This record gives sequence, structure tokens and C-alpha cells, in this order.
Amino acid sequence: MFEAHRSDTPPGVADHLRPAISKVYRWQKKRFVGAVCVGLIALALPADSAGETVLRGRLAADILSLDPGTFRDANTDAVVLHIVEGLVASREDGSLGPMLASRWKISDEGKTYTFTLREGVVFHNGAPFTSDDVLWSLTRYLKPKTHWRCRSDFSQDGMTQILSILTPDPQTVVIRLSKAAPLFLKTLARSDCGGTGILQRNSVGPDGIFRTPIGTGPFQVGVWKRNQYIELDRFPRYASLPGPRDGNCGGKQALVDKVRFLIIPDGSAARVALLRGSLDVLDAVNATELASIKGKPGIRIEMNSEMDFYVLLFQTKDPVLQDVRIRRAIALSIDGIGLTRVVTMGTAQPDSSPVPNVSPFHGPVESAILKQNLDMARRLVKESGYHGQPIQIITNRRYPQNFDSAVLIQAMAARAGINLQIEILDWATQSDRYASGSYQTMAHSFSARLDPSFNFLVLIGDKSKEPRKTWDTPYSKQLLQASMQIEDPAKRQLAIDALQRQFIEDVPAVVLYNSTRIAAVRTNVIGYRGWPADQQRLWSVGFK
Repeated sequence: MFEAHRSDTPPGVADHLRPAISKVYRWQKKRFVGAVCVGLIALALPADSAGETVLRGRLAADILSLDPGTFRDANTDAVVLHIVEGLVASREDGSLGPMLASRWKISDEGKTYTFTLREGVVFHNGAPFTSDDVLWSLTRYLKPKTHWRCRSDFSQDGMTQILSILTPDPQTVVIRLSKAAPLFLKTLARSDCGGTGILQRNSVGPDGIFRTPIGTGPFQVGVWKRNQYIELDRFPRYASLPGPRDGNCGGKQALVDKVRFLIIPDGSAARVALLRGSLDVLDAVNATELASIKGKPGIRIEMNSEMDFYVLLFQTKDPVLQDVRIRRAIALSIDGIGLTRVVTMGTAQPDSSPVPNVSPFHGPVESAILKQNLDMARRLVKESGYHGQPIQIITNRRYPQNFDSAVLIQAMAARAGINLQIEILDWATQSDRYASGSYQTMAHSFSARLDPSFNFLVLIGDKSKEPRKTWDTPYSKQLLQASMQIEDPAKRQLAIDALQRQFIEDVPAVVLYNSTRIAAVRTNVIGYRGWPADQQRLWSVGFK
């Protein structure tokens, strides 16, 4: 078991791990070096216009695009969901609530959805919101050239196929499916799908190329200076739902004139910016920074358990790693409990399942933590015929926990005779390599999904069509489809349990832990609150 110390390797750990842990802590210290210089970039941004209120948040990396659910990551989703809205949205508890649809009816044995749209909603360019906009947006998402992340879920090989979208009048949309799909609405609401945000058709130019999102959200696109900041302007004609904020739905209020997301990759630079007053909200604080912020005057800390998961991915088609014995050996060489304590400074909980600890479907089967077993790992290595050839593990320094995990996994695997070699890439390149499946192993993380089937879905799929998928077996696909077709919670739990058991058997990846989302907020800021969806929300947030 490891104890996390900032300044040196922890006492009482095995000697063979001291160099790896020292490397982690040395890198954690280096994150502070140059922080003032980088922090000055944030301080040097243009002055706010006279009389305008500007709420300043931080992103660790620039967004990838503004096209909902296409070229994306968690940062991209968070920004885009301030701008666009879908027919439905996720509540705090993971259930579905109305957004642009005021109500819906399910008929034809679950194959027909009839949505009644809200009245009085307008787009950022002043155009009224009607059923024609829903038809245009969904048709665009379903075109292959759009590269919508969730198109495959509504294809012939997905959970169901969208057969038709009808608009009998301006306030009604009828969607017909090929088969009943209990998770249809939850899929529409997924953040990685961009919430299936409805766009006004002028978001795309006459040449068919996406220009900018013209949505219905509380904020609209202002200025995007790449790798510096993206600024959103309050939309004065926003039609809010009544009541309080609830996840991505409920009442949304733009309490400031502008929201400015500063791009500050270095965690210590972001800390400096917060303490100097050039940031109002510092979300996704790395655990290594917490001690230097906690207790500072004018700062309060918020911590929330997340539904994300940090993972070691395997390229199961790789000549070496296609042998499940090697994948199992790597998994059995890892002390997940100790790794989690070191990497997260004791703030997170280990997890060996794609189903997060805080999920209502995280039952006894999912709660079993995979224990380190070096004797078994060495036997599997010997049986496989592996003879020490290098296996590359890709990671990045943009997200420190990925790097730290890779360093410790490398040291742990070495004890089983497995030669992992770390390659450090910039985040954009790692994202490209992930999408194309061009790696052997990868220290990676997945943003929160609010349903257990969606957690498995990021791993399971046809690699010939979606190279990023790691788990491509007929049985895993069969189990996943079964889990997505069952409505009864008790019966669904049995399907999720079957998926978890097969996940441990097939080892397409090793889940390490779920993170704790840490936010540091200046005390003059009101309304900021995290939630398990691992998403920064700056609507309904303002100043005292």
C-alpha cells in the first residue's frame, strides 16, 4: 500500500517502486515551475468592457471544435452545452427531463416517439424554433460526413435505427424506430453526443461546411482565440424553463454578461491565476494542487464523486496483446488500490469496473477490486511465450493523472517481466491515436456517462467501423445489446453483472479508478455546484 507524500517517496513501500513514485512526485513538483509566467498569460488578457460582468473559468486544454458531438472531448462538451440544447436533457440523478420538448409520448410498442415542442423559443440569430429545425439537425447528425459520435447507435447495427422523422406541424416531431430502445432518450441526452443539440440551419454554410453553432442556450458564441480563451455572451432572449437548475435541464439563468473560459494547461499556473484574482472558478483541480489552495482566504473548495473512469486501454488486435494471457498478466501486475492513492493523493476510490462507484448499478459484482497477483502474472507471461519485447504505453502530460498512472503501471508490470515503454504525446495527438486505434496500450480516461450501458459502450464495438473500440467480440456485443433493451432495474442489474464478469475475463482494458472532481471557487461567486456528470456548468452562476 502506498502513502502519498509531496516531497519524497512514501515510507514503507517496496524499494522497487521508489524510483517510479519519485518520478511521479518530481513531475508533480515541476508542474509548479514556471507557473507565474504561464499565469501572467491569463492576467494579460484584454480588459473587460466597462460595466460588463465577466465570469472567468478555466479549461486545461482548448476545445477541439464547436460542432456538437463530433470532434470532441470533455472540455468541448462542457462549452458546447452552454450554447446548444436538445429535446431532452439529463437531470442530476441521471433521469431524463424536458428541454426543447415540453413533453413526449411513446407508442407502437416503444418504436414511435412523439415530441411536443416548447413554444416561444428562439435561436441566437432570432429565428423561431420549430419542428423543421429538429428535422434538419437530426438529418445532419445522421449523415456519415458529419462524423457525429452517436450516429452508430442509431444505425442498423446499433441499439435501434431511426427509420423516419416526421413534422406534422411546427410544434410536433414524430420519430419512428426500427425496434424499441429503452435508452433512446438517454442517448439523445448524452454529453458526448453534444446533447443532440438542435441547431439553426445557418450554423452550416451553403457549401455544407460547419461555421458556428446557432443554438438556443443561455449563452452564444462570442470570441474564440485558440489556445488562449473562448468567450460566450449572454443571450438576452433566452427562454428558460421554470424552477431550479437540475443537471443539464431545469431552469438556466445567464447571471453574467460574459463567460470566459481561459485555456491554462498548467495546473499550478491556474492556481496562481485563481489566488491572484484572475480566475473566479478553477474547476477540475488536480489533487496535487489541493493542499496549496485549501484554506486560502477568499477561496472555497467543492468536491464531488464523478462517474468518469481512468483506464489502461489495450489494442486487442496487436500481435503481442491479442494474447489475452499478456493482457491478464498486465492487469494482475497492477496494485490498483495503491496506484489510486498515489496518483489522486488519496482523494479518489479505486474501481475495477467501467461502472462507476456512485452508479446505482455498481453492485457486489462491480465492487470487487482486482487484486495484484504477481505469481499468477509471471505464470501467464511464461505460458504466453512473451520474451520481453517492448510494449508501448502512450500517455500525455496535459492530464497529469494519465502520466502518473503510466509511470506506476510501467514499474509494476516490470516485476512480472513485462517491458512497458512510455511514449509521451501531446493531447491532440493522443486523441487522434485513440480514435484510429494506433497504439498498443494507452493511459486514458473517459468522461462521465450517466448509464452503465454507456460506460461499456465506449469500449464495445466493431473495430472495423470504429477503431477506437477495444472490445470487439460477438458475446460482448450481445451482452451490451441485452443490457440496453431491458427496462426493469433488477433484470438490468443481472445483464450489467454479466458484462462485468466478461470484462474481467476478456481484459480489453484495465479500469483503475473514478476521480473526485475538485473545484476551487472564489467566495464572491454564487451558484456554482459540481455534479457526477463531470461537466463544468457556468449558467446560473454569478457574483454576490
